[in-house]
Amino acid sequence: MKILILGGYGIFGSRLARLLANQSQLTLFIAGRSIKHAKELCNTLHRNAATIHSLYLDRDNSNIETQLRLIQPDLLVDASGPFQSYGKDPYRVIKACLATSINYIDFADGSDFVKNISQFDTEAKANDIYILSGASTCPALTAAVVRRLAKGLTHIHSIRAGITPSPYADVGLNVIRAIASYSGKQIAVMHAGRLTFSYGFTETMRYTICPPGHLPLSNRRFSLVDVPDIRLLPDLWSDINTIWVGAGPMPEGLHRMLNGLAWLARWRLIPSLTPFAKLFYKTKNIVRWGEHRGGMFVSIEGIDNH
Repeated sequence: MKILILGGYGIFGSRLARLLANQSQLTLFIAGRSIKHAKELCNTLHRNAATIHSLYLDRDNSNIETQLRLIQPDLLVDASGPFQSYGKDPYRVIKACLATSINYIDFADGSDFVKNISQFDTEAKANDIYILSGASTCPALTAAVVRRLAKGLTHIHSIRAGITPSPYADVGLNVIRAIASYSGKQIAVMHAGRLTFSYGFTETMRYTICPPGHLPLSNRRFSLVDVPDIRLLPDLWSDINTIWVGAGPMPEGLHRMLNGLAWLARWRLIPSLTPFAKLFYKTKNIVRWGEHRGGMFVSIEGIDNH
């Protein structure tokens, strides 16, 4: 089986490549705009059982369909991003996969990108392939947890969730670019039973993650983020009044600085945080302190028969 990982040398793509590299039946293509980075990862994995190749592949090039026809992978995994900033033709890769009958899956976390993937459902079925979007923590894991927590409930009124990584966890540049692109900008939220909008990283809440039998994390600050859950979960639970999903980057001092900059963008004192993405990236991966633990919470409120 041949698997092409677009953005295969990034944080998420390289982790997937390492997890698959011990499967002898696989041929992996580590692809992206930097052949240098792709080769470097291949060199670290060359002793593994899978056959691994590096490949230059720019998702924005018009000849991507031609390249896919030459390689003919069984599956393309898009782990590149940022999915919030895919330009005028955000589904170029998906269209190329449909034209070449290649299965597709991505780690997209952009709400609009994932919500609109359904437009390709009929064509994918006609080609006998699958086009799957949002195979990421949000919405895949949050939806699974909500299903488990909702057992025995007749109605779900609210869903709140948050992710807070360890301050020592590696964060990719494209993740930072995604956050910068919508911080202080309008994003969708579900409030009072209707889809409305708020502003990324300007709404906050505090939460203590404390799974039974484990030492709780310190009480952490979470800020509103743009994730597909807000657009998708109402399709599964139509009586929801509130959906709120946040991120809790650490250390908190940097988090509060990002909140302040997001407010400047909201007030239009600065046009966008996108130009600062590389600075945020360097700072986040240098300024690190605090406990080396992270976590996630999903909390629902509803009623049962009693």
